[in-house]
Amino acid sequence: MNTDLAVLSAKKDTAILIFYFIINLLAFALYGTDKNKAKKNLWRIPENILFLTAFLGGAFGALCGMECFHHKTKKKYFWVLNFLALAIHVVLMYFLLFRS
Repeated sequence: MNTDLAVLSAKKDTAILIFYFIINLLAFALYGTDKNKAKKNLWRIPENILFLTAFLGGAFGALCGMECFHHKTKKKYFWVLNFLALAIHVVLMYFLLFRS
C-alpha cells in the first residue's frame, strides 16, 4: 500500500513540475511576443494577460522574459507584481512538493 502512495505522490510531483515548466515557458514567450509586437507597432498583449500568467505560476518566466527582452523593465509595478507572484508560488510549491 505504501508503494502505491509513493507512486501517486511521485506522479503528483511530476505533474506539478510539468505545469510550472509550461506556464513559465508561456510567460516567457508572451513577453518576447509582446516586445516584438511593440517594436513593429502591432496589436499588443494586454498587461492583465501578462500578470495573469505570472500569478498562475509563470512569474519566473515573466521575470526572465522582462530581463531577456528588456521589456516592461522601467515599469516598477511589473517588478513588484511579478516578484509577489514568484514569492506566492515559491511558498505554494514548498507546500505542494515538500509538505505532503
